[in-house]
This record gives sequence, structure tokens and C-alpha cells, in this order.
Amino acid sequence: MNPDFRSGHVAVIGRPNVGKSTLINALLGQKVAAVSPKAQTTRRRQLGILTTDNAQVVFVDTPGIHNPRHKLGEFLNQEAEDALPGVDVVLFLVDTSEEPTDDDKWIAIRLSRFANRTPLVLAPNKIDLVPAEALSPRLEAFQALVPEGTELVPLSATTGEGLESLLATVMEHIPPRKPEYEPEQITDLYEREIAAELIREACLLHLRDEVPHGVAVRIDEFTERGDEGAYIAATVFVERESQKGIAIGRGGEMLKRIGTTARHEIEEMSGRKVFLELRVKVLKEWRKDEKAMKRLGYKINKKKK
Repeated sequence: MNPDFRSGHVAVIGRPNVGKSTLINALLGQKVAAVSPKAQTTRRRQLGILTTDNAQVVFVDTPGIHNPRHKLGEFLNQEAEDALPGVDVVLFLVDTSEEPTDDDKWIAIRLSRFANRTPLVLAPNKIDLVPAEALSPRLEAFQALVPEGTELVPLSATTGEGLESLLATVMEHIPPRKPEYEPEQITDLYEREIAAELIREACLLHLRDEVPHGVAVRIDEFTERGDEGAYIAATVFVERESQKGIAIGRGGEMLKRIGTTARHEIEEMSGRKVFLELRVKVLKEWRKDEKAMKRLGYKINKKKK
């Protein structure tokens, strides 16, 4: 192994919909995380593992930190904040297409706790959406949120601008260390877990605004069928009967559309054919019910006082 090899963990932190999952997919050169225009697409921490000849950078994709309105929101914030202790770098991703929000300011204050012991990199994303004359003032507004001397790397995860600079900056802060994962591994999730996220992504893309955040997906069966590919049966949970009707659609048309999109993404991810069967069930107000959340894999760990 290269004696100068470096390896480390990088927590990617930011408010909802700033492009954290899009950035990690772009850095890896393939899709491992669900992406949609809706906020709170990411619900769990997920690793994106990039291995080169000289380094292994383990990016920790996190849910967007925000002011929670229900138990699911508390879970998402906990997932993000639990990623911070023990990482080698904290990457604070912001959206330069907008002025700094209250959530950005709140996150910056929380990140200041780690400033003395963990390198912080500010990464203003979506610079391709900002007029040239407005970019410098916008960057200054975000830089004012973080401690003086924080490294600044503007970028666009969509166009690829700034990604090489970001990777070089991150690598400067990770220590000489042996790789933790095999070179071919790109994430810590199992294929069935990624499939569940891609089904939920398809729901977010196709359903109306009042439905997406109340959607959860459970994989009921994931069976290999040799040369025929894989058979996946999944349940899409919604919170109300009215949402169930929307998710199924007239004559099952919406559910077919969701299934087609999800199947294509799963096949792209897995490199084989997939037969996908979906059904929709109501789990009333599950985002406010800790027991229901636990059944769906969203468990809030009580903080010790």
C-alpha cells in the first residue's frame, strides 16, 4: 500500500435540500443516495465511500437539519447530529441560490462546538444558479456564519464545478491511515435498503405536495431469481386514506408510474433486471407515533441527561 495513503470520515451537514446526496453521488460518479426536489429526501445516515490510489474518503450523508415539527423530524436531526463526533472533517453545505436562512444560522452555531477539534470546510453549492455579480456578496454572507479562517470551496454538484477542489481540500485534513473498506465498496447500505430508498424517491418525484413527507417504504421480500434477476415486493405506507387513493391513482395508474421509475433506478443501481411489486397501506399519523416509527426503522434514541 502507498505509505502516504490517507483515510478518513467526512460528515456532510446542511439544511434540507441543499444538495448533500447529489454531491455525494457526483463525487462517487454513481448513484448511491436517493435524490429529489423535495426536502427531507434523506432520512438516514449513509456512507459514500470514495477510494483512489492515494486515499479513501468516507462521506457521511445526513438528513437535513431543521426545526422539527414531529417525531420524524426529531429523528432526522438526531441522525445528522450523531454523525458529527469522531469524524475527521465537517463539510457544511449551503445553497447559494438563496440568502442564508435561519436554519443555516442555527446549524452554524451548532457546528461552532466542533470548530476547535474538527476541521470545518464551508461548501457553497449551486453556484451555477447565481448571477456572476451576485456571487461574491452571497459567499460573503455565508462566510460570515462560520469562524474566521474556515476554508471556503464554492461548487456546483450538478455541473461538477469545484468538485476537484473540494476533494483536494478534504484530503488535506484526513490523516495517514489504512483504508477501512475494500476498494470496490461504495456504500454501507445493503442492496435491499437502497432499493427501499429508491422506491421512496420515486414516490417523492410523482406524488403531490401533501403526500411525500408522509411516505415510508418497507421491503417485504427481496429474492434472487438467477438469470431472471431479482423479485422485490414492497409496501408504501401513507398516513391517511385520502393519501392512499392519491398514491394508487385512478385504475392504479399512479402506483404503476411510481413502480416503473423505481424499477428503472434499482436496475441501474444493481446492474440486473428487477421485477417490482408495490402495494399501499395506511399507517395513521405514523410520523407522530414513536412505536410506528420504530416499526419502520426510525428509532429515536433517548439522550442521557
